[in-house]
Formats: sequence, C-alpha cells, structure tokens
Amino acid sequence: MAAGANDRRDQIRDLMSMSTSSFTDLASRIQPDVLPWTRQVGPRPDLVEQVPHGTTVVAMRFDGGVIMAGDRQATSGTTVGYRYAEKVYSADEYSCVGIAGTASLAYEMARLFQVELLHYEKLEGVRLSLQAKANKLGAMVKQNITMAMQGFTVVPVYAGFDPEAGIGRIYSYDPLGGLTEEHEGFHSIGSGSLFATGCLKKMHRDDLSEQDAITVALEALYDAADTDIATMGPDLARGIYPLVHLVTAEGERELPTDEVAAVARQVVDGRQRQPNGPRADLDR
Repeated sequence: MAAGANDRRDQIRDLMSMSTSSFTDLASRIQPDVLPWTRQVGPRPDLVEQVPHGTTVVAMRFDGGVIMAGDRQATSGTTVGYRYAEKVYSADEYSCVGIAGTASLAYEMARLFQVELLHYEKLEGVRLSLQAKANKLGAMVKQNITMAMQGFTVVPVYAGFDPEAGIGRIYSYDPLGGLTEEHEGFHSIGSGSLFATGCLKKMHRDDLSEQDAITVALEALYDAADTDIATMGPDLARGIYPLVHLVTAEGERELPTDEVAAVARQVVDGRQRQPNGPRADLDR
C-alpha cells in the first residue's frame, strides 16, 4: 500500500512539473492512447462507409452575437445511423463548436476541446482570446491528419463572441487544420453545406434580430435537408429538432427544445405554402 501511494505521489509530482498548460500536450506525454488521433487504422475503404458520419451545421452572425445550428442525423453510407446526434457543443462560456465528418472522432474532438479550454483557464488563471481558442482547435484538427488521410476526417466550425470587438466571429477549418475567419458572417459544413450556404447568402444580414437569425438558420437547414439525403429536416412526428446555440455578450447558451420546435413548425408551415422557401427581398 505504501509503495502504491508513493507511486501516485511521484506521478502527481511529475504531472505538476510539466511545463505545459495544454491538456492535449499533457495527455500525449503520459497516456497518448486517450487521444482520438493516436488510434491507427489500416487502409479500409469499406470501414469508412460503415462508420457513422455527421452532416450539416450552419453558423451565422446576427445583431448582438452568433448562432450555430445543426441537424440531428448521422448516416452510415446511404442508411440512417442515428437520429439524435449532437453536432453543436458549448466550447466554453463565450463560444461554441460544431462538427461534421466521422462522428465518433468528431464528438471526441469537441469534448476534448472543451477540456482543453477549461484546463488552460484553470492553470493560467486567464481566458484565452477568441483567436487563440480558434488556433487551438486548428492544432487539434491538424493532429488528426493521419486519420484524415485514411478517410476518417473531422471538419469543425467554431464561433464565439469577441468582447474586444463587440461582435461575433466565425472560424472554419479544412481537414488538415487550416484556419479561416469567415468575414462574410456565415458558414456551413457537412454534406448539406452547399445548399445551406445558398440559403444563407440570400437571407443573411448582420443586422438580423436574434429571433430572425434562428428562423434563417432553420430555413438553411431545411434547404439542406430538402436536397441532401444525409441531412435531416425537423421530425415533427418524433419531436426531433435541430440543436441551436446562441453566443452573445451575456454568454453562450443552448436554445430550449420547445423554442426551437415553435420556430421549426413555422418554417414547415411556410414550406407548405412555398416549398422552395421564402424569396429574397430584391429591394434591399
């Protein structure tokens, strides 16, 4: 018993002496197998098709902050793998992250990113800037390069409120970790992103109210689901609706299901009258 206690004390002392405030760096030194990108897989194209994949997420700036919304479906090839997938997560008090790609790796990366930010804040006693948080997420995506080259990609989108500028910011990534800030004020990832982006181009404005931003986000996801078979629209029968997160100067929060459901039903009702969605205002 005494020897075991001494071993634990030695391990704790070694951990405390490591000069890093990064949780992923710490994990890579003491137990690298807990990190998703350290699990090597041989060339298996058939396995890539069988593994569930997350699909469409949209992010958009509005007057006072940013919104991020994601559909709930994960697919395995041409079949539905799961209808209750969570593709948007709180990253910390003032930001959120959405994920698309290989579902299991993406979910792990999102949760690991949460721990990374919390670990840094506890050790350093300060919060990272929004740009620094975005850079950290990019570094995590880059570490997944070996898995990405085998087809197991993770592509996130990151958004938060920048207190210094007083606006919301959106950051996108390529599968190798390349980082870009989306200055147009909107972005979409996943298999339905092309169709969602088309909707956002027509309907997005930086001066949208919070309520209008929620409606536009759900309209964009509806357009994605209308054309992309891997994206799920609002499931009124099962009561399954997109996840919606908002980030403002007051902080990050997930919109309650009943509030999302009310807007989703309005969108569906509108599509019964206009199946292709609302028309853009040509007078603007």
